[in-house]
Amino acid sequence: MKSQLSLVTVSILTAFLLAQPAPAQAKLPFFGAGDQEMPSLAPMLENVTPAVVNISVAGSREVRQRLPGGLEQFLGRRGELRQEQPFRGLGSGVIIDAKKGYVVTNHHVINEASEIQVTLKDGRSYKAKRIGEDPESDIALLQIEAEDLTQVELADSDVLRVGDFTIAIGNPFGLGQTVTSGIVSALGRGGLGIEGYEDFIQTDAAINSGNSGGALVNLKGQLIGINTAIIGPNGGNIGIGFAIPANMMKNLVAQFVEFGEVRRGALGVRGGDLNAEIAKAMKTKTSKGGWVQEVIPGSAADKAGLKSGDIITHLNGKKIESFTEVRAKIATLGVGKEIALGILRDDKALTVKVTLEAAEAATAEAKVLHPMLEGASLTDGKTPDGENGIVVDEVAARSPAAALGLEKGDVIIGVSRSRVTSTKELRELLSKSSGIIALQVQRGNRILYVLIR
Repeated sequence: MKSQLSLVTVSILTAFLLAQPAPAQAKLPFFGAGDQEMPSLAPMLENVTPAVVNISVAGSREVRQRLPGGLEQFLGRRGELRQEQPFRGLGSGVIIDAKKGYVVTNHHVINEASEIQVTLKDGRSYKAKRIGEDPESDIALLQIEAEDLTQVELADSDVLRVGDFTIAIGNPFGLGQTVTSGIVSALGRGGLGIEGYEDFIQTDAAINSGNSGGALVNLKGQLIGINTAIIGPNGGNIGIGFAIPANMMKNLVAQFVEFGEVRRGALGVRGGDLNAEIAKAMKTKTSKGGWVQEVIPGSAADKAGLKSGDIITHLNGKKIESFTEVRAKIATLGVGKEIALGILRDDKALTVKVTLEAAEAATAEAKVLHPMLEGASLTDGKTPDGENGIVVDEVAARSPAAALGLEKGDVIIGVSRSRVTSTKELRELLSKSSGIIALQVQRGNRILYVLIR
């Protein structure tokens, strides 16, 4: 029954493709078989799939296990038992520079790995070295020493449209190279609590465990994104997958190559997504964009003339849907980059040029600080009284941080009875703490405690 259903589905799909004239940029190549011609992606994939690699990693990581009360008393110690535990993992990667042997993958694929092995489609295998990685955007750059490599051409991911065809290539469940297809389901997805900076391409092309770091390409075989995450029960695919846009990856890779790290530029504003309620209050007809709530004095935005109440609608000529998108795109650009912001001020369109400055406020990947903080975006900032603290910029719905009771706008000012003024200090105190941890939080004019158990 399963095979019959598959044949019927393929027949219907083939008939539909033959009956529908596709636009020029989405035409399927044809493969001739005798007198019959059938649409096929095979010719394109034969050129692209050698650029997609399998990645295997090995290493050890610290595992913490809370000691039972009786054992604590017997051993004369409190807290947790810490030990090193070996691990192995599989993922995917994409060759973006054949001459230099550069391979892009996800940070989480190689995180904490001491051994990284890259295996090509033709079976050749090489040890890889790290060039740079960014946990907050989940991109990493590796390098292998090999000849006769194939690289994938990069597309301009900013011109993608919902409905464009997509093909995902990777190594799901360690099966070996696998190809699936679908469409762009949505663009500019953010606020999911998956990464620190999110501006995802959403696709229904099947992405599963092991596809991370693999390629999402268009019908021309050009790279439009790096497959990163899915929403699905038990790691299974339900047609909701996410990829990091190629342009975002390209900006980060350029910084890895030049500096070995990401040197983020800072705009210097705080804000939120524009919605119908805010639009009504601001008396504007637009319903999408990034609403500027505060311009930090002395910042790049302040020097360029941005004002509280401005609505960011475009970045370098590309339409902006939300403040989350502004934040993610700015975060991938380096210090000194000049950008053009299209804004609405008093419902009048203006263009403001801003030169990004070094980010003075350190942004922390909350889940690295403590697993129960996952889903929160934390930035060095100030309380309403002007005191230094750690500002909670966002809290993803149904995340561990939301379960703790943290809210957007909270300012963390202490751990138990110790004062903290920066994410660096928060990291140090949390690493030394065990048992129940009390975060001192200022919410407006109130001081409260949030307990991490």
